[in-house]
Amino acid sequence: MSGFDDLDGDLADLDDTAARDAADAVYVELLSRIGEQAPEHRLDATRRAVELLGDPHRAAPVIHLTGTNGKTTTARVIESLLRASGLRTGLLTSPHLERFTERIQVDGLPVADADVARIWDEIAPYVGIVDAELEAKGEARLTFFEALTVLAFAVFADAPVDVVVLEVGMGGEWDSTNVADGEVAVFTPIALDHVPRLGTTIAEIARTKAGIIKPGASVVTAFQAPEALAVLSEVATATDASLAIEGGAFAVLESTVAVGGQVVSVRGLAGEYRDVPLPLFGRYQADNAALAIAAVESFLGGGTVPLADDVVQEGLAGATSPGRLQRIASEPTIIVDAAHNPHGAESLVAALDEYFDFAELVIVLGVLGDKDAEGIVRALAATDARFLVTQSASDRAVPAARLAQLVASVVGSERVQELDRLEDALEAARDWAGEEPGRGVVVTGSITLVGDALAYAGDRGWGRA
Repeated sequence: MSGFDDLDGDLADLDDTAARDAADAVYVELLSRIGEQAPEHRLDATRRAVELLGDPHRAAPVIHLTGTNGKTTTARVIESLLRASGLRTGLLTSPHLERFTERIQVDGLPVADADVARIWDEIAPYVGIVDAELEAKGEARLTFFEALTVLAFAVFADAPVDVVVLEVGMGGEWDSTNVADGEVAVFTPIALDHVPRLGTTIAEIARTKAGIIKPGASVVTAFQAPEALAVLSEVATATDASLAIEGGAFAVLESTVAVGGQVVSVRGLAGEYRDVPLPLFGRYQADNAALAIAAVESFLGGGTVPLADDVVQEGLAGATSPGRLQRIASEPTIIVDAAHNPHGAESLVAALDEYFDFAELVIVLGVLGDKDAEGIVRALAATDARFLVTQSASDRAVPAARLAQLVASVVGSERVQELDRLEDALEAARDWAGEEPGRGVVVTGSITLVGDALAYAGDRGWGRA
């Protein structure tokens, strides 16, 4: 049942290669389940699994995050601030860029391969029990994300950690992470995405996401569309939860462009934090940082005790956002950004204008089939860039030929070139950008495309050039 019948010895004593192989075998087992793009609208299955394991989701207090864009970055900044405060942290984010162990982190590092293999081996019999019970009722066995969530809780309890920062997989109300009761519920901006599963209006999507608000929790939210904020306010009132809103209870006071990112000043719930370096590009990242600070103030002192200045300095300085306006090569500059919906693409365009000074730009674009490709392209069209249209290795990727037709219908065929293989598109873009000073490359449109680009660039040592 565990998938490790052919391994001898203690899984904790595996060498690096064997441990990686064992962790990869766990991933293969997870992939054999229903994918995370088709979640089951249920919590009872995950509840049953954690119940059998002794409720590892209750082993540490939880900060729970949802929203449409910025969840992962905000979660990572929260985790960094908590670690700077001296706490041992657990972090669950989704999706991953290159390896699934990136999703489950302990004290700022991906869970060790040997630990993944060992802990999965320990919990697999209980996962099997739940699978059998579900199938006996005519239901699907635990999905990829349900099983991953159970694994993450087991990892955090095993560590053990002092606090868990938990990013939902999709939505909130019926997301498997919602078996946990977050002391703080954090909302990044809510926009249209995953419409077939979450709702056709921002209000409907906000209603689903508001399901993570638990009785008596502290709710901290970024700027929201009026219809989203109305829902969050209603649910917070109904659950006797406090509500802190960006722009009122906390705010970004100033953000100035700096080498390697920006310098920000933030008014938090309990204090002001002036001239703090933030090594992330994009004004929206300042908003993410302010949201993270407010969330940590809520968690550590009920929103009434300022964070120490050195905690904020260290926490923001240590913040990373892989795949978000990340430079993966220089001379010429190549940037990857995992904008996968129109809201994310608009933020990317604004950041390119503010933080980079490209004379000419080529966008290497690939989009997944369940995304608003036309909306993404219309947002990116404002850059006046050329488009090299391609596709990632995902079986959900829009075929390059079909996507190229869509892009041409928006920006004109003279700005579009189609290359089926991402490797060819990256090399062509790099060659073009290298011909003239001031040219740049941006790879965007899907998280899977960015992950594939990161792996390709890493294999060729572009970041070391």
